Amino acid sequence: MNVLLSLQDGAKEMATLLELINTNRNSLLPQMKILEAHYLIKHYNDTYELTTIGKLVVDNMIPLLDKTDIIDLDIDYWGSRNLDFIPSNLLDKIGQLKDYEIINPPITELFSMHKSFNVDYNVSSHVYVVTTILYPDFDSIIAELLVNNVNFHYIVSQELLNKLKTEYQKEFAGFINNKFFHMYVYTKEMKFIYFTFDSVHSVISAFNKKGDFDYKFMLCKGQSAVDWTKELYDCILEDSRVVDEI
Repeated sequence: MNVLLSLQDGAKEMATLLELINTNRNSLLPQMKILEAHYLIKHYNDTYELTTIGKLVVDNMIPLLDKTDIIDLDIDYWGSRNLDFIPSNLLDKIGQLKDYEIINPPITELFSMHKSFNVDYNVSSHVYVVTTILYPDFDSIIAELLVNNVNFHYIVSQELLNKLKTEYQKEFAGFINNKFFHMYVYTKEMKFIYFTFDSVHSVISAFNKKGDFDYKFMLCKGQSAVDWTKELYDCILEDSRVVDEI
């Protein structure tokens, strides 16, 4: 595997391969012969490169390695989550969430998720939230975003919308009149708790396989994670309708 990956970007001399893989010639040569016997690499003089079949194998191997690398970082978390809410095309690209950590907040910090998600108003002009729950201090958090001219995109479940209409009608009626506030209701069942993202990081909170909320969430950083979460948001938005009064 390491040889094939090392040759992905072009032919290399044996000395270079030995250095990259951190091994010696006697140990590597038998493996090279196996790869040649299976038509995955070829060599001339003391230089090796991928065959056409080898390139095909590597091109298909890298996405699989990306997925396994992601899952191996915290196999217990991934194994215990209900991932049914993720479309199959995004499951295939789960490797984009490569820079992440699982946060398991202590009971005194259960509702301090926003401290891990500080929005830089000089960088992020849009913040997206898709949720089944109402976060404590929501009014002050949303108000701060709007006063800083951040476009706030807010998709809620039908159950949450009903709660907002009966218990927080005044607050959300004021938000809806703000040009930076964009609200929608999801017309299908939300099979997750919430996810949110801006231009630099995202947070995802999924139910465990028992259907329970255990307060763990995934904090992801980097453009590839943001792009992945934006695709998930767009899928949800397709089955949502605008809320222009409450």
